[in-house]
Amino acid sequence: MKDIVDFFSKKGIIFKSLKKIEMKALGTRKKIDVYLGVDMKGYFIDIMHLEKKSRVLLKEAGEIDILHAKLETYNGSVIKNKEIIIKAPLCGKAKKFLESKQWGVWHIER
Repeated sequence: MKDIVDFFSKKGIIFKSLKKIEMKALGTRKKIDVYLGVDMKGYFIDIMHLEKKSRVLLKEAGEIDILHAKLETYNGSVIKNKEIIIKAPLCGKAKKFLESKQWGVWHIER
């Protein structure tokens, strides 16, 4: 979690609170880290951290967006900001899909 806080503090995003959400609570077994934070203005931020060796494809990007909808249901309110940190090769169509759904995509090459 310290890596996430450091990464976003360099980008100018500071959190009042940040907690990790267990995948069991969202009803999935995906290998992705999900964090729910509150920024200094009081808005919720959904942060997903995906790290793997294989390419992130369009199908998986759709599943990530569905996972966000489950997180909103779990939280009981609308989450204004959506950010994803991807440490894997990223398909161009998947990146365009996530950006069209107002995701902030932070792609880090391995």
